[in-house]
Amino acid sequence: MIVQSSRGSFEGKNLGQKNMNTIEITPNPEYLGRQNAQYAFAYEITITNRMAIPVKLLNRHWIITHGNGYIQEIRGEGVVGEKPRLEPGQSFTYSSGTLISTPIGSMAGSYEFVTDLGELFQATIPEFVLAAPESLH
Repeated sequence: MIVQSSRGSFEGKNLGQKNMNTIEITPNPEYLGRQNAQYAFAYEITITNRMAIPVKLLNRHWIITHGNGYIQEIRGEGVVGEKPRLEPGQSFTYSSGTLISTPIGSMAGSYEFVTDLGELFQATIPEFVLAAPESLH
């Protein structure tokens, strides 16, 4: 069951006029059930390079907000053990998961990329809702 889907992007305005496109990020969360008094969610992320030049994902930063206001931040290299390089028009999809202490919460964050020209930039991961079906009435 997909709870909510949304899209985020990065406008490549600092990378020159010919590269004014985007990195498109599409999250699709799914509720998995209870695990040891916590709520388990999987999420699939599709990253599409809409820019005119290749890019490589270097780092991730997640902000996971539980329904009670608790905020958990996660930073690390790559995603699921990879640092994908995306040619123009190419997509990369991966799946991961998280546990939260409440039946509803959210995730958002950013990815750091580098172009083949060595320019670093951030792409926003749009906020998406994590919600157990019983929390939506």
